[in-house]
Amino acid sequence: MEYVSTRGEAPAVSAAQAILQGLAPDGGLYVPNQWPTLNLDLKTIGQQSYQDLATEIFAAFLPDFTKAEIQAVVQAAYGSQWDTDKIVPVKDAGNNLHYLELFHGPTLAFKDIALQALPHLVIAAAKKEGLDKEIAILTATSGDTGTAAMAGFADVPGTKIAVLYPQVGVSDIQRQQMVSEPGKNTYVYGIEGNFDDAQQAVKRLLGDLDFAAFLKEEDIQISSANSINIGRLVPQIVYYFYGYGQLVEKGQIKPGEEIDVLVPTGNFGNMLAAYYASQIGLPVADFTVASNENHVLTELFQTGVYNKNRDFKVTNAPAMDILVSSNLERLLYFAGGQDADLIKKDMADLRSQGQYQLAEKTRSGLAKFSAGWTNQEQVEETIRKTFLSSGYLIDPHTAVAVYQYNDDGHQTLLAATASPYKFPQTVLEALGEEVVGGEGGLTALAVATKTQVPDQVKDLFQRPVRHRTFIQAADIQKQIESALKTD
Repeated sequence: MEYVSTRGEAPAVSAAQAILQGLAPDGGLYVPNQWPTLNLDLKTIGQQSYQDLATEIFAAFLPDFTKAEIQAVVQAAYGSQWDTDKIVPVKDAGNNLHYLELFHGPTLAFKDIALQALPHLVIAAAKKEGLDKEIAILTATSGDTGTAAMAGFADVPGTKIAVLYPQVGVSDIQRQQMVSEPGKNTYVYGIEGNFDDAQQAVKRLLGDLDFAAFLKEEDIQISSANSINIGRLVPQIVYYFYGYGQLVEKGQIKPGEEIDVLVPTGNFGNMLAAYYASQIGLPVADFTVASNENHVLTELFQTGVYNKNRDFKVTNAPAMDILVSSNLERLLYFAGGQDADLIKKDMADLRSQGQYQLAEKTRSGLAKFSAGWTNQEQVEETIRKTFLSSGYLIDPHTAVAVYQYNDDGHQTLLAATASPYKFPQTVLEALGEEVVGGEGGLTALAVATKTQVPDQVKDLFQRPVRHRTFIQAADIQKQIESALKTD
């Protein structure tokens, strides 16, 4: 198995090369040229540890890595930095709904699952390729990716990481996690604009010839920790199988029985991982894509038209405040029968016109997908109702998905993507409590809900602020080059 570009104009590469490059040279995203064959026994996967299951799935998608290399990555990624041995527990919500809790890692968001593994994948890939260069990771974030990426890459020898985040839209907790990151190889920049501005700036820089010349001169290998990197996606496939196995073990489904998957998503990586899982044996009846008020994805799945020509909305589910959904390209590639010419045309239309219309064969390939969107008032209402009815506290992104839940008789895994303690102000407001900023928000939420502040953020606001730089988009290249030159 090799990795090819969704746009068809780049040579096939190994998994290690795809991880190191991040983005394909033709601007496309790397995808497997065929689906790997796994011999997972759906009767017994619930008896496997998370680490053992991860080892099997990593090995299938990373065929050029040895078993020993993969075991070392998994051991480093899923150890004592998690607050539960299960890594991803499943909580029963009743009415055939189950929360797949993805927020038990060091930064309390689902991004940890991939970003605790990615640094070790990158280092292993570099050794495999005989690459004796410093590896620089460049990442745009709407809040969670940057935090989790820095937690993963902090002080990893031979690496540096630079993170760009928008000045508006990130929560107090997310901002403090980023600006207080102590890793000596980490660089954080607030930029004017929104997440799309940050993400497009990273993509432009990765394709800039002058920047490429700088990297060559400095002997630096650049890659990305965003979900455009296949090394981000492979670890996310694991938890859908793990969640399925837990439902089997609890007797809530029979092995081989189809489930539904419900995911709040903006950049589409989390849902894409569920789709990849279905292509290698996970029985899925329906994929429900839940969006906030930036609902370009809802319109795409309902009408076949992707249109980013609209006002960007800053919402109370900020990790989903996105109008250009990068990973969607990977899904459309497979839904359209791996037609790279079609992807090229759609992406060219998106650049020139801000929109594109799906071909009929692509829409046919999306038959199992449904979509809906949730406004900010509905988010707060859902947080409140869920807590009052069950005592279970959810964050605003999870609430986006809960509001879209429709019991069709299938057991449903809902991706609970972040701890409510990452967004205490929104949760407090939803519960009708006084909204308090900073550290006080954590304490107020704990008191109001009789829950515990997670250890991961207990001392967050006592940590010294190390990163105070705000820059204009036009200055990004200069700042990044300066950071990468630093000894």
